Amino acid sequence: MRCPFCAAIEDKVVDTRPSDGDQVIRRRRECTGCQRRFTTYERIELVLPLVVKKDGRREPFDRAKILSGLTKACEKRPVPIHVIEKQIDLIEHSLQELGDKEVPSSKIGDAVLAALRTIDEVAYLRFASVYMSFQDAGELMNEVRRLTQAKSGDPR
Repeated sequence: MRCPFCAAIEDKVVDTRPSDGDQVIRRRRECTGCQRRFTTYERIELVLPLVVKKDGRREPFDRAKILSGLTKACEKRPVPIHVIEKQIDLIEHSLQELGDKEVPSSKIGDAVLAALRTIDEVAYLRFASVYMSFQDAGELMNEVRRLTQAKSGDPR
């Protein structure tokens, strides 16, 4: 592991703990070059499907892209990062359970929308406005109405 401070390769593990319900190992390391400490996380490498984009391109599933989208949607909202990471874990887990070698990007987008709907309504609307490509304020208002009606139990 390369030291993020001095780029030395040698370090020693000072502390090791399980994290995230024993799904991740957290290691505190000390660089033997500069003696500064840093933290690394190890998680099981999961076999996730390729993502099929709208234009037909295929690319590997990228957790960081989902984290970026959720973080942007939740910006300046009272949503802790651990809640966002938990939702990403659930999305990854559901993709693994499918067992498919490929999954359309729309399926991932729909899963992100569903997660945001339960986390924060404003974040949901932010993400939905981009993901659903609303053409005007009327479409956004229709989605706000659907969201508030679903919340109140109104079937309209």
